[in-house]
Amino acid sequence: MFFRIFTLFPEVFEKYLGVSVLKRALDKKIIRVKTYNIRDFANDKHKTTDDSPYGGGAGMVMKAEPILKAVFKELKNKPSARKIKIAILSAKGKQFNQKIAYLWAKKYDEVFLICGRYEGIDERVKSALKAEEISIGPYVLTDGDVGAMALISSVARLVPGVIKMESLQEESHWNVLLKKEKNIKTGLALEYPHYTRPEVFEFNAKKYPVPKILLSGDHKKIKKWRETRSKIK
Repeated sequence: MFFRIFTLFPEVFEKYLGVSVLKRALDKKIIRVKTYNIRDFANDKHKTTDDSPYGGGAGMVMKAEPILKAVFKELKNKPSARKIKIAILSAKGKQFNQKIAYLWAKKYDEVFLICGRYEGIDERVKSALKAEEISIGPYVLTDGDVGAMALISSVARLVPGVIKMESLQEESHWNVLLKKEKNIKTGLALEYPHYTRPEVFEFNAKKYPVPKILLSGDHKKIKKWRETRSKIK
């Protein structure tokens, strides 16, 4: 899986991608990430990438030309056999979820993520690229970069080899990917509670013990306990 990120601030991705699971996946070349500075594709000497909106209104709008030049430069060099998804991070986009993450990881070889800022991106970018607008939630961010990081994290971890399959199968939202879930009749199961050492944790003069069932060694009962405590939405 190759993630291509089009942004005004490529440097914000460096530290995030340089630690933990994603760093290991990059080092092993299981995934690849490349950032593109949209300013590099602006024509004027000031590298202008935004302008005031037609029709008036507050704020600025990101110009279509620099973004399209950046994206099309990469599209021209891609073999036709490679399956590419182009997404624009936008507050008015389709809300991202686990099912979309799974489908992207399974279906596409490359994901192009266009990060918006200011009041948004000229609508003609979406039209010219036949891109899909994606939102990571029903709220507005200062930029699309945070959203792009969330998408990379969600999709990359589903790429084979990044995380062990047995770890994925016990997570929240996993059952939305399955046609049938034995112990869940309706709704979306969220993950059961987790505990680790110490067995009894003290804080502010109050004791918080681990549920006794988890110390029993009876894996059948533990499995049942976890199933009953998975939250349903």
